[in-house]
Amino acid sequence: MRPTQTFKQIVAEQVPFLLSLPAFLWQTYFLLIPLLFIVVISITTDMAIGDWSLTMHHYASLFSVTHGKVILNSGILACITGGLCLLIGYPVAYYLAMRAGRFKHVLLVFLILPSWTSFIIQIYSWFYLLQKHGLFSNFFHLCGLTTEPVSLLNNYSATVLGMVYCYLPFMVLPLYTVLEKMDKRLLEAAADLGANAWQTFTTIVLPLSQSGICVGLALVMVPAFGEFAIPDLMGGVKDLYIGRMIMEKFLLFRDWHSGAAVVMLSFVIPIICAGVWYAAGKVSQRLLVEE
Repeated sequence: MRPTQTFKQIVAEQVPFLLSLPAFLWQTYFLLIPLLFIVVISITTDMAIGDWSLTMHHYASLFSVTHGKVILNSGILACITGGLCLLIGYPVAYYLAMRAGRFKHVLLVFLILPSWTSFIIQIYSWFYLLQKHGLFSNFFHLCGLTTEPVSLLNNYSATVLGMVYCYLPFMVLPLYTVLEKMDKRLLEAAADLGANAWQTFTTIVLPLSQSGICVGLALVMVPAFGEFAIPDLMGGVKDLYIGRMIMEKFLLFRDWHSGAAVVMLSFVIPIICAGVWYAAGKVSQRLLVEE
């Protein structure tokens, strides 16, 4: 504390810290402390009988063909979900930021409106559309695309559809935020210099929106990697994913230690992928600068 500072100045300097303190306490109590317990459970022998011996057996048991296939299934589903959300969400975000005009806020409300309802309700709403005598099935039958009403549930396509529907807003909103803050004079300057729409998009809009793409992919792919409800309800449990494996180990088999190890694995894998992605981006930028 400097001698010339008044009490009001000292309080004013501490306001940002005081405002962030509730969020910090919330994250500590509901995220960091439970995560610490998960780490401890995953590396101990049997806490139920008071055996706190350290072991890596629970992690070693995960290195098998079965667990590898589960992780691969979850990774592929997360990549497909992230890719489709990007392909669908980028044009939507671009239209909202550049072309929507006075209808922008109304369209944003419609975009986030499904999020105001329960996540499970959003999933079950698709049952009435994809079931055997649902809207889509009857429409395809009336158009002659199918000889009789068929169920469109319990398959991989239904799982991907549900994942994209539920996670699409998490892709659109970060992209919209970045595109909305973009200096529109850059687009006018590109047009004055003779650039067409595609050249303007690839040389100005797309590079300046890379941060929104990265944030959107992270917000979609990380939770999609550990998703349980959508593949379980819409996919018909035909493929095993890491979210269901965690549920089975905790709730069915009561194997808390192996379950905790799977939780840590699902936590570490996205971090490793993000680190590799970040390092690859830095290397590519360095190579471009050298060229």
